[in-house]
Amino acid sequence: MENEPDHENVEQSLCAKMSEEELNKSFNLEASLSKFSYIDLDKELEFKNDLIDDKEFDIPQVDTPPTLESILNETDDEDESFVLEDPTLLNIDTIDSHSYDTSSVASSDSGDRTNLKRKKKLPDSFSLHGSVMRHSLLKGISAQIVSAADKVDAGLPTAIAVSSLIAVGTSHGLALIFDQNQALRLCLGSTSVGGQYGAISALSINNDCSRLLCGFAKGQITMWDLASGKLLRSITDAHPPGTAILHIKFTDDPTLAICNDSGGSVFELTFKRVMGVRTCESRCLFSGSKGEVCCIEPLHSKPELKDHPITQFSLLAMASLTKILVIGLKPSLKVWMTFPYGRMDPSSVPLLAWHFVAVQNYVNPMLAFCRGDVVHFLLVKRDESGAIHVTKQKHLHLYYDLINFTWINSRTVVLLDSVEKLHVIDRQTQEELETVEISEVQLVYNSSHFKSLATGGNVSQALALVGEKACYQSISSYGGQIFYLGTKSVYVMMLRSWRERVDHLLKQDCLTEALALAWSFHEGKAKAVVGLSGDASKRKAIVADRMVEILFHYADRALKKCPDQGKIQVMEQHFQDMVPVIVDYCLLLQRKDLLFSQMYDKLSENSVAKGVFLECLEPYILSDKLVGITPQVMKDLIVHFQDKKLMENVEALIVHMDITSLDIQQVVLMCWENHLYDAMIYVYNRGMNEFISPMEKLFRVIAPPLNAGKTLTDEQVVMGNKLLVYISCCLAGRAYPLGDIPEDLVPLVKNQVFEFLIRLHSAEASPEEEIYPYIRTLLHFDTREFLNVLALTFEDFKNDKQAVEYQQRIVDILLKVMVENSDFTPSQVGCLFTFLARQLAKPDNTLFVNRTLFDQVLEFLCSPDDDSRHSERQQVLLELLQAGGIVQFEESRLIRMAEKAEFYQICEFMYEREHQYDKIIDCYLRDPLREEEVFNYIHNILSIPGHSAEEKQSVWQKAMDHIEELVSLKPCKAAELVATHFSGHIEMVIKKLQNQVLLFKFLRSLLDPREGIHINQELLQISPCITEQFIELLCQFSPTQVIETLQVLECYRLEETIQITQKYQLHEVTAYLLEKKGDIHGAFLIMLERLQSKLQEITHQGENTKEDPSLKDVEDTMVETIALCQRNSHNLNQQQREALWFPLLEAMMAPQKLSSSAIPHLHSEALKSLTMQVLNSMAAFIALPSILQRILQDPVYGKGKLGEIQGLILGMLDTFNYEQTLLETTTSLLNQDLHWSLCNLRASVTRGLNPKQDYCSICLQQYKRRQEMADEIIVFSCGHLYHSFCLQNKECTVEIEGQTRWTCYKCSSNNKVGKLSENSSEIKKGRITPSQGTSEPVLDPQQIQAFDQLCRLYRGSSRLALLTELSQNRSSESYRPFSGSQSAPAFNSIFQNENFQLQLIPPPVTED
Repeated sequence: MENEPDHENVEQSLCAKMSEEELNKSFNLEASLSKFSYIDLDKELEFKNDLIDDKEFDIPQVDTPPTLESILNETDDEDESFVLEDPTLLNIDTIDSHSYDTSSVASSDSGDRTNLKRKKKLPDSFSLHGSVMRHSLLKGISAQIVSAADKVDAGLPTAIAVSSLIAVGTSHGLALIFDQNQALRLCLGSTSVGGQYGAISALSINNDCSRLLCGFAKGQITMWDLASGKLLRSITDAHPPGTAILHIKFTDDPTLAICNDSGGSVFELTFKRVMGVRTCESRCLFSGSKGEVCCIEPLHSKPELKDHPITQFSLLAMASLTKILVIGLKPSLKVWMTFPYGRMDPSSVPLLAWHFVAVQNYVNPMLAFCRGDVVHFLLVKRDESGAIHVTKQKHLHLYYDLINFTWINSRTVVLLDSVEKLHVIDRQTQEELETVEISEVQLVYNSSHFKSLATGGNVSQALALVGEKACYQSISSYGGQIFYLGTKSVYVMMLRSWRERVDHLLKQDCLTEALALAWSFHEGKAKAVVGLSGDASKRKAIVADRMVEILFHYADRALKKCPDQGKIQVMEQHFQDMVPVIVDYCLLLQRKDLLFSQMYDKLSENSVAKGVFLECLEPYILSDKLVGITPQVMKDLIVHFQDKKLMENVEALIVHMDITSLDIQQVVLMCWENHLYDAMIYVYNRGMNEFISPMEKLFRVIAPPLNAGKTLTDEQVVMGNKLLVYISCCLAGRAYPLGDIPEDLVPLVKNQVFEFLIRLHSAEASPEEEIYPYIRTLLHFDTREFLNVLALTFEDFKNDKQAVEYQQRIVDILLKVMVENSDFTPSQVGCLFTFLARQLAKPDNTLFVNRTLFDQVLEFLCSPDDDSRHSERQQVLLELLQAGGIVQFEESRLIRMAEKAEFYQICEFMYEREHQYDKIIDCYLRDPLREEEVFNYIHNILSIPGHSAEEKQSVWQKAMDHIEELVSLKPCKAAELVATHFSGHIEMVIKKLQNQVLLFKFLRSLLDPREGIHINQELLQISPCITEQFIELLCQFSPTQVIETLQVLECYRLEETIQITQKYQLHEVTAYLLEKKGDIHGAFLIMLERLQSKLQEITHQGENTKEDPSLKDVEDTMVETIALCQRNSHNLNQQQREALWFPLLEAMMAPQKLSSSAIPHLHSEALKSLTMQVLNSMAAFIALPSILQRILQDPVYGKGKLGEIQGLILGMLDTFNYEQTLLETTTSLLNQDLHWSLCNLRASVTRGLNPKQDYCSICLQQYKRRQEMADEIIVFSCGHLYHSFCLQNKECTVEIEGQTRWTCYKCSSNNKVGKLSENSSEIKKGRITPSQGTSEPVLDPQQIQAFDQLCRLYRGSSRLALLTELSQNRSSESYRPFSGSQSAPAFNSIFQNENFQLQLIPPPVTED
């Protein structure tokens, strides 16, 4: 394979400008080759420097490179990948670590698991690059190959080699030599020799095209003189007999060649001529017994690179089935690098290819190698010491398996995948440029030679598997062209020139794509460029001329293909698709002359096209990318948008155009009529240098309604705002609405505007007009904004005499207009004086304002005639003071007037200046709008550093004095403040709170955590007596909340609290406290007494009401009493339990005894139901016989009145029967589940195993391989198959109870992380603990797999899990502590699972 470094100027390859017919007539290969020199390489480096990918890392030099003998002698088992001599050579990112299960060639590219793991597909970008490759059939050669097979029995073609001649080998041992014109020059060999030697399996032509080497299927090698056709050598002993020649390659040294046979060995052939006798010496470079080599590639350099320092080593790359080697044949044999593949598909083909490339300003050889779907690039360099360095480049991940790799030039590679598709790839960007289907070639494969069928098939299975897709001898490259040998034809592929690629798209009527491709050539962003030479400007000019031609063609086509009939929308859509392309490319090419003359004239023939053209210009004009539009186009543009009623667009366009060439008056009239004020101002300013006229026109509109006190319309408000902005721009030297006023006009414009504003009267003034109409109008329109404009203007003023006069003059006018008139609001007057205060506060102030005016303003704001606008007046005065106006007032008078006017924010401002922080508290408390902010203020003063101790003490004392006021304002905030800053003085605070209701609210906020304030009770250290005082207040004001509050309170004494609750006769609270104290019996007696009193009320009540609330009281009291008994029964003995439950039962049955059986009580049925509830509750703690015995011992029932309680006893018996049935049913179901589970488990464990493949999943060799070693075969239920020896090496064994168990290597490695995370999560949840895990019996892996399968078979929760859940919930309810605020314990219930489904059918029965 020739490795010729190409670049932009070298791509004048074979037939670059020929048609297909010319190519078939004249196959001039010699003329197609370009001269390659260091000058050309320098040009390439300059041109491509920005595309060089510097993301690379050097592989360190090997200190002591291994000898070839050491590599030949190392063990090379096929199941073990090579270990690098230099470990740093192996980068984990570059090795494909996928394991492959594919066992046949047919499945190597099908939808198997390996393909699912492939990298994502390269981005599809054919629309960007067009057709990159041109492929042609060499008809002359193809016809003569078929003719030779028919006429001289040459057989089918088997190999091809290309130099300035083309050599084709045949299956009957002939070599056909063709010249550049596709004429047959020589037919070497004969069919008789072919019968003896077999088919030609490899060909090679030397550098000067004088010698041809032929390798044969039966192992012989012949050398021919291509000038005379004479047989020079016939070599039969160069390698072991009985093996086919797979590769024969000349090196750059014509006396040295390399051959590779089907035994996997590599030999060096040295040709000598002594005394006229030609001899050949053979030396073994690599023995196939140590690892079979199936691909070799010597480094070839062109004559122009013969002095390159790397050529002296005569490098040779070799690819075995497990690794690649790079060795140097000269000056002595030396191994420079080895590199293992890692895991790969055993059927994939190893590929090697050299090429000289320019990287980092140096030209060096690069080796591409791949096997499968990852291409690695290694840059080989020689350093100053003479050693070779290998640098790894960015590798290329593909989504297909390769069977051929060819460099077409230094930046472009052509790949052939296993389904015979060509992929053209740009190496540096890894972008796929084109895909070509070449199945029509009917490519010749070299499978028969790799299987050595001619010598009896004596090759290894691994080499035969690789040979299924081997096509090394069918593809040859030379001079930027690639030749493909088919069974009856020869095809040539080459890069199209840039013109061809554009023309190819034009022929397919893809004009838009052709323009985009041409633009990429113009910008230098295209890939695989051929035919563009010269510097960048010259290349751009050539491409631009071609693009102009295409644009004219595009415009003609747009007009020609316009639909003549149909709706106007259809025509508009057609031109909207076409015309913008013309505009875009004309502007990109900077050809406005072309756009506004020929293109516009051409498109103006169609009115719709003209309209679309004008609309396309809008975005370019608005972004200022298009200036210098011709007057005609500008006029047509405005008219077009005006006709379409798009006046906003017209305004936006006008302010971005040079309108000096238009009719100014006409444009102004149009703008005014359509309310385009921005455009109108722009036309006045730019067209006539007139800045005052637009102001006058706007003032005439907004002044009359403002002077009349009317409300402005929306349109007038817009005009007023634009006027303010326009005045601001003029005074700041900026153009309106965008840009800047010319510098020489800025002072003039400023003076004109000031003179205009301070005019005493307008031009056409009526007698009634007040003085200074323009300033008055602006002040009425928006006082604050107009003063802001003046403030900005004053900032820009230079301190010259004229500027100072203008400022003083305007201030005097402002005071005269506003102070002497009563039609301005306090806010407007305040704005003026705030503006003045800011100006006066400047250090370089030159303004003068009489201080008495400020006193008048203070009087005006603080002593109004009415009390309206209080907050507005206060805010205005505050702004005035903050702006520096405080220096204009006497402070004591200011405070007096503020207090009188109730301006508490003013008072606060003044007190803060004096550091009288305690007085500010009074300001907050008196101000109804801000009184609640007092808490934050006090807290900030007391906690934020920066205030003195005296200031903090005064604020602390003031807060303490007003504590009652603060508590009444917001008790919770007051409590939080006290807890933070007054924690040591709580007793003092309580004494100050004389009002009991206020005290109660304060203590509740302080002590009850449910109030929502954040107080640390431990730091607070409240004494129990305060808590008991709060409890007593709680008993007075909110007795129903006492129990709930006691549950959350902490520090109180039980005895004292019990006395308080007894004082207020809160029996439930007393019972709760007694229970908490531990006096269960005392608490029970209180509850029992309450229950009995409630029952007596029912017993003695009349029959006047059918429903009485007292029955509800009885039920509530009984439920509370039952809960008390249930909470404490599990801590009591049998006697103590009976002392609780039996009195309760007797109390409930007592009313029923008293009532006569003849006259049943009104509530007898309800009482029986409640009694039954007591019986059901006590049955959990008292034995059933004891209950019956106690009932029967009663004198009433002992005398035969059992009928009274018949219902109670029958209910107890029903409960017993129900529980007995439930127990029997549960036991039956569990037994069925257990039997079914065991049956399925046994069936799963004893079922036969079905392997998924017939080779070991670790070493990828067939399981029969080691039978002679008595190696066991292990099959798992997942279908994976292994040799026991391989599993042992991977440590896939587990010790269980002293026995060794195997685990599946693939499954365990895939699930290891998941299993660990599951176990850790289980331990975290508390379901299992490490100690439990060790004590439980462990299933072996096969049993675990069978059990998992069983769980998948019966999906859902087991019955045992459901019953366990129910029992947990039931028991937890029985023993739940009595607590109003505490929620029930939270369980991770299976019933809360959204996927829970109750299955009411028995489990499925699986058939064996």
